[in-house]
Amino acid sequence: MAPHLILRVVAKLLIPFILVFGFYVHFHAKYAPGGAFQAGVILAAALILYALIYGVDAAKVAVPPWAVRVTMALGAAIFSGVGFATMALGANYLDYTPLHPNLELARGQYIGIVVVEIGVLMTVTAVIIAIFYAFAGRSPEITEEEW
Repeated sequence: MAPHLILRVVAKLLIPFILVFGFYVHFHAKYAPGGAFQAGVILAAALILYALIYGVDAAKVAVPPWAVRVTMALGAAIFSGVGFATMALGANYLDYTPLHPNLELARGQYIGIVVVEIGVLMTVTAVIIAIFYAFAGRSPEITEEEW
């Protein structure tokens, strides 16, 4: 019997549900600000569970550190890019109103919220994973024999 067989089977069953729940939290809150931070942490928790069961090296193969760095930067660029786009259209930073020409329907608010929430989701997920990789990749200060 392989070591941690039950943990591996349970993790394989749970991780897809954790990911679906994370996306549910994100898309459920798409009509109002909020939810992207919580969804990002939930999505990162799925990868952390994978790393705890299968090892950090396997997690780094599934989600490489370079992809985490790119996702962090891209998410922050999306968030700030929406703000600069609204400023270029003559509004305040992150005032989403001018993002759609029909001001009566407030479509600009919807568009702005969705895009900003995607940026926040990407950034939060990547930052949590990067923090986990940083701590999990440290070499122990005390060897196993000294314990």
